[in-house]
Amino acid sequence: MPALTLHPRKFMMLALLWLAAGLASAQQLDDADARFFLLRTGFAPDASEVARYDGLTRRQAVEQVLAGTRSTARSPAPDWTDEASIPYSQFKDKSDDEKKALRELEQRHAFALRGWWLREMLSTPTPLTERMTLFWHNHFTSSQQKVRATQLMYRQNVLLRQQALGNFGTLLHAIARDPAMLLYLDNSSNRKGAPNENFAREVMELFTLGEGHYSEQDVKEAARALTGWSVERDTGEFRARPGAHDDGSKTVLGISGNLDGDAMLDILLAQPACADYLVDKLWREFISPTPDPREVKRIARQFRDSHYEIKVALRELFLAPAFWDEANRATLIKSPVELVVGTIRQFHFSYDDPLPFTFAVGQLGQNLFNPPNVKGWPGGDAWINSTTLLARKSVLERLFRATDPQAAMVPARMQDGTKLLGQQALGREGRIQFASAATMIGFDPHAWLSQFASDDTTIPDVRQRLAIQRVVLAREPSVPTNAALRGSAYLRSLVMDPVYQLK
Repeated sequence: MPALTLHPRKFMMLALLWLAAGLASAQQLDDADARFFLLRTGFAPDASEVARYDGLTRRQAVEQVLAGTRSTARSPAPDWTDEASIPYSQFKDKSDDEKKALRELEQRHAFALRGWWLREMLSTPTPLTERMTLFWHNHFTSSQQKVRATQLMYRQNVLLRQQALGNFGTLLHAIARDPAMLLYLDNSSNRKGAPNENFAREVMELFTLGEGHYSEQDVKEAARALTGWSVERDTGEFRARPGAHDDGSKTVLGISGNLDGDAMLDILLAQPACADYLVDKLWREFISPTPDPREVKRIARQFRDSHYEIKVALRELFLAPAFWDEANRATLIKSPVELVVGTIRQFHFSYDDPLPFTFAVGQLGQNLFNPPNVKGWPGGDAWINSTTLLARKSVLERLFRATDPQAAMVPARMQDGTKLLGQQALGREGRIQFASAATMIGFDPHAWLSQFASDDTTIPDVRQRLAIQRVVLAREPSVPTNAALRGSAYLRSLVMDPVYQLK
């Protein structure tokens, strides 16, 4: 085989690019860089988190945040998550009153599950773990409203966290057997002679390849490959039903054979479009709304060559010059979860029960375990409009009024304990729990401002104001601040600035 040669000019260009990349990854983080890095890869960091990364090189920071991720939650799950879900066959035979009681129980479980996950986000020492679990929840979308089995939604969440930074191929194969997913996309009724195409279509369009990389015939054939993958309704467990599987020859993306679900998924993973699609989506999540096609291709190639190790893709994304480019900072909008969880973590709010926060993020459009449709939350600019911006400011105002324990998180339209966001009433016990939890939310502005040698009653000087501003906002405020405001009032003015919505 002839030796591979490069034109000297091309060789020099590649060498310079390699050298520039090496120098960039060796660049040390200052306080602002560390704060930006942690804001983008987790939730808004507090001073202690920033201090652990200040002074590290970019590569050291990336390796540290990736090494610290987890595959299990620290927060104890509700006791009922170990129980079997209510069998459908039993539910349909119950009286109307019994059905109503079971629906109310399921709704209380749904609220408790959202609260459990928010508690984990609020307390986790590895925010990237929960950010990626949330990313996959919005990628492999399913909804408690349709699945109607909270235990199954919990188990899916456990699976997503297990592989959140693991292997995408492993996760894809596991999600295709996940009972909540099979129920949500109707593959539980996919059988020989009457194939249901819902899961087959979404696994191509939304989970792996994206539009334009498959045909309608590919969807039909993939659906045949997935026949027989179902759910045992009385136990909520995955069940492969050989008698319902179509064992005839199928052709998916040009590859033929007696394909089953696993073989079909492997065909999708072998397509270059799969890694491209995933890296493009991760770029929009962590870098900017406008991916660089050449960089996406470069990172996708490494991702595919690693057999879809998620940390490989994230490492390359976080070390990419575009990630650190000043032009890409403050270009992404915080999701409702990032806004609420980041605020609670950064400002050290005290709380007893996260239930009010589940209502807050739901009010802002991100009802956990209930994405709006199969495409999930659109994110990006869609998070902000004239209505949601006012709602975000309202939530923040209520939070920062909690300078003393009081029901600051209870908006007026929820004080009677009736419906919220179209959900069933919490019930008397739930309303008492909510009201009690809301009174326990507190913020101590004096303690937080003390890190700047300021407090909530005096007017900070120019140096103090700039230091507070740099910690709170991702860039200069969009509205000039009043220099005569006292500490806590000045802090609230920054939080109310539209720039606080950016990361």
